[in-house]
Amino acid sequence: MPRRNDVNKILIIGSGPIIIGQACEFDYSGTQACKALRNLGYRIVLVNSNPATIMTDPAMADVTYIEPLNVESLTEIIAKERPDALLPNLGGQTGLNLSSALAKEGVLDKYGVKVIGVNIDAIRRGEDRQEFKNTMSRLGLDMPRSEIAVSLEEAIEVVKRIGFPVVIRPAYTMGGTGGGFAYNMEEFQTIVSRGLSVSLVHQVLVEESVLGWEELELEVVRDAKGQKITVCFIENVDAMGVHTGDSFCTAPMLTIAPELQARLQKYSYDIVDAIEVIGGTNIQFAHDPKTGRVVIIEINPRTSRSSALASKATGFPIAFVSSLLACGLTLDEIPYWRDGTLDKYTPSGDYIVVKFSRWAFEKFKGVQDKLGTQMRAVGEVMSIGKTYKEAFQKSIRSLEIGRYGLGFAKNFHRKTLPELMEMLAEPSSERQFIMYEALRKGATTATLYERTYIKPWFIDQMRELVQLEERILPHKGHLPPDDLLMQAKKDGFADRYLAQILSVPEASIRQKRTALGVVEAWDAVPVSGVENASYYYSTYNAPDRVSTSDRRKVLVLGGGPNRIGQGIEFDYCCVHAAFALREAGYESIMINCNPETVSTDYDTSDKLYFEPLTVEDVLAIYEKEKPEGVIVQFGGQTPLNIAAELEAAGVRIIGTSPATIDLAEDRDRFRKIIAKLGIPQPESGMASTLEEAIAIAGRIGYPLIVRPSYVLGGRAMEKVHDEEMLREYVAKAVEISPERPILIDRFLEDAIEAEADAISDGTDAFVPAVMEHIELAGVHSGDSACVIPPVSIPRRHIDTIEEYTRKIAVEFGVVGLMNIQYAIANDTVYILEANPRASRTVPLVSKVCNIPMARLATQVMLGMKLKDLSLVRRPIPHFGVKEAVFPFNMFPEVDPILGPEMRSTGEVLGMAENYGEAFYKAQVAASQLLPLQGTVLITVAEHDRAGALEVARRFTGIGFSIVATDGTRKYLAANGVAASPIMKMHEGRPNIADAITNGEIHLVVNTPAGKASVHDDSYIRKAAIKHKVPYITTTAAAIAAAKGIEAVRKKGHSAVKSLQQYHASLSG
Repeated sequence: MPRRNDVNKILIIGSGPIIIGQACEFDYSGTQACKALRNLGYRIVLVNSNPATIMTDPAMADVTYIEPLNVESLTEIIAKERPDALLPNLGGQTGLNLSSALAKEGVLDKYGVKVIGVNIDAIRRGEDRQEFKNTMSRLGLDMPRSEIAVSLEEAIEVVKRIGFPVVIRPAYTMGGTGGGFAYNMEEFQTIVSRGLSVSLVHQVLVEESVLGWEELELEVVRDAKGQKITVCFIENVDAMGVHTGDSFCTAPMLTIAPELQARLQKYSYDIVDAIEVIGGTNIQFAHDPKTGRVVIIEINPRTSRSSALASKATGFPIAFVSSLLACGLTLDEIPYWRDGTLDKYTPSGDYIVVKFSRWAFEKFKGVQDKLGTQMRAVGEVMSIGKTYKEAFQKSIRSLEIGRYGLGFAKNFHRKTLPELMEMLAEPSSERQFIMYEALRKGATTATLYERTYIKPWFIDQMRELVQLEERILPHKGHLPPDDLLMQAKKDGFADRYLAQILSVPEASIRQKRTALGVVEAWDAVPVSGVENASYYYSTYNAPDRVSTSDRRKVLVLGGGPNRIGQGIEFDYCCVHAAFALREAGYESIMINCNPETVSTDYDTSDKLYFEPLTVEDVLAIYEKEKPEGVIVQFGGQTPLNIAAELEAAGVRIIGTSPATIDLAEDRDRFRKIIAKLGIPQPESGMASTLEEAIAIAGRIGYPLIVRPSYVLGGRAMEKVHDEEMLREYVAKAVEISPERPILIDRFLEDAIEAEADAISDGTDAFVPAVMEHIELAGVHSGDSACVIPPVSIPRRHIDTIEEYTRKIAVEFGVVGLMNIQYAIANDTVYILEANPRASRTVPLVSKVCNIPMARLATQVMLGMKLKDLSLVRRPIPHFGVKEAVFPFNMFPEVDPILGPEMRSTGEVLGMAENYGEAFYKAQVAASQLLPLQGTVLITVAEHDRAGALEVARRFTGIGFSIVATDGTRKYLAANGVAASPIMKMHEGRPNIADAITNGEIHLVVNTPAGKASVHDDSYIRKAAIKHKVPYITTTAAAIAAAKGIEAVRKKGHSAVKSLQQYHASLSG
């Protein structure tokens, strides 16, 4: 069937900010859809609130709206743009839920918008737990015994019938949000209450537990003719009980009989026929190896995290093909490299893919490292190898957690076998590493299987790795015999790991194996659905089958797995570098190992190597391709960590030199240069012992900011109030970087923080905009809301910031991007830090100011001068407010306060003609639904009372009533603002927690009392999150919120404008 002609303009809804369970795989699927549909001649209207994505770049869609993802703003966009159709299944759970809501409220009917790809009934049949059950029983397919409940009382009746243990699954959520396992009634009541509150339709499923069964997934595609293919069979190595987003998994299935795979395929085809999905669907099964019973766990009638993985694992671009199918094409009209057309597709490939997750438990105090049915991972890596062992070991060195193999992690090898077995009682992010040491200590396959439910085949493969390692270890201090070295490389042992366990330099391992002819070879993963495309992976188990060109070429190093502190913003920069290289006539070569991203899409660069970002892997590609150089400044900390070693091995780094990047990190040298330039900086010092630290603190005075050298995302950065806290910090810091000292800076109280991104060509620098942080100094820049252009910084300070930024960029000889953070205190601009590399604000500045920074920086790195680029700073007639999004709802035990250590997973952007409305929109987009009337609770620490007074005055001025705790209330009253009293938790009842639970409070303004307070006040913030009451933890943000509410109440919302319209007004 040819493309549909009854449709001209198509609306695509993105997935919003990056959160746990919904990451950059939707940027990848949305970007693919835009490409596919524009190729077919359709006009695309894209709506997404996340500025850090490639999909929200103005060139990706015809019209782009960076607006909150809710029914109100979508209704307005639909009324204005009048799209003919909506494609709902590319924006993750957010896109699906929003499409359902638009249909339910009659918006789609009113404006005549057709839903293509998956009909609204199909979403209901797939997502609504009862509808799904009815459909499955009609098909005669088995499911775990389960019943629906819409209240706690109903749920208790259900569990009496089913019996413990049970799983609780809320409807219309993703990432297992709010769900979990319950083994007793007390746990059950907690999880059900949480599940009901997060479910869109206040509904949970109580289900018999299939803990320990095999978890198997199929990714299938169906077209309008009912033709179906299976793209990928995925085997989760971790059994049922660990969310698939946290599971370590392989493709193809390695231990599953062909008969069972055929059975799962038949069930999957029956399901997609019944639900009538057009495009990709992910189906999860559980299989009991003891009885052979197969049950269906869930289906996702949309592109998902698994479909991004399946796409990258097989070379089958699911989102791209799904978009074509949604517009009327069928599988027999789309090309397939092996058998002509896609209806004949079968998964093939003589390689094995492993996916391994990356977590961020260390960022959240008080969170237990435990894996269950609620997803906890913040990112993942994918590795490709000829054997399971090779792919598995490659995935470990791709993670960038300072481990290059499975052995000797933490102190596990010092523990006894009984201790290790006890640590394996519950799944954790360390499980594979603990199993490795347990095998070394003599654990049997049977006892490990019993404890972990990981299949014996996988345990035996790991045992063989341990046995080989034990044969290598006696050669410590020397290079191992040739046969052992060759076997180790075939089994995936990294040069770096062998060097570590043998205590020899990595370079000598590399020289020795090269002399033996043991070098990386490469093979291709051909891409389906398009003509002549492939990407490549390395192996030590096959001959080299990949040719190279003699074009001018440049290598771009990607950012590796997503994590807190280094996310999609860096991928955005890498993608733009690839585009700019291609425009300049170079062959662009990308190296990255993150399956969720646009940078690992087959056509982003001319050539993609799906490889870990380690010295061993990058050097091998460099030697093969012989590029003119390598770009390291766009991939966050990942490439920077290996830049100096690459340069020492003869690699040419393009742009700012590794020496300059090091200089900015070396606080002592950096401080001297800044002093020479005459730029003010807070007093500071470096200490490598506790005595030195106490002496420096005595000289500078408390409070202080302390941190280790060399980190991204403020890892282990703390504000210290007194000597006792300093002693505690130093005791902990020794673990962080033994050979590196800690940095101590005076903390500037009540300073306004600002930052500037610059493009520099080594002799001149251009600053597109200065950003003002809304939270005061002391909150990590990645977590602070910020606004462009600044709203309270006087012009002379902005000029000073620009002048300092230029001075520093030129003094350091920066070529490419640079980010500098400043604080303004007592009418003086101080420099806090400089980073001569891409920062996480690059996409934000690019979109608000219409200056494609990463592209321009790439051109400068290739030799252009700023004066040739004719860049002009234009006044910005609108405001852009970035707000960070946090995973605190996933970690209910964590106190949600902000500090110098970064904890946000993503961000949103609010754009409007005035600052108040832009801030309001950013809050709404970040799911902080600010009330337009009602009651505000104000309870602040003593040193915040002056700020709280302004907050209270603003809110009473627009008709809110105020309730306040005793100290705050008395202070407000003394200054002429009336507030009703409310009790704290320890003062009696009814108290704050009761008022929040009863819905009597509509906004919470609560600054943490800090260390000085006798009573913990974190329950206020935790209660606000639990009951979805917006909460603000700084007075600066509370003042901004009051301005935002006032702007919206006075003028209502101004009409929505597309990004292209905002950009047109810049040039006009």
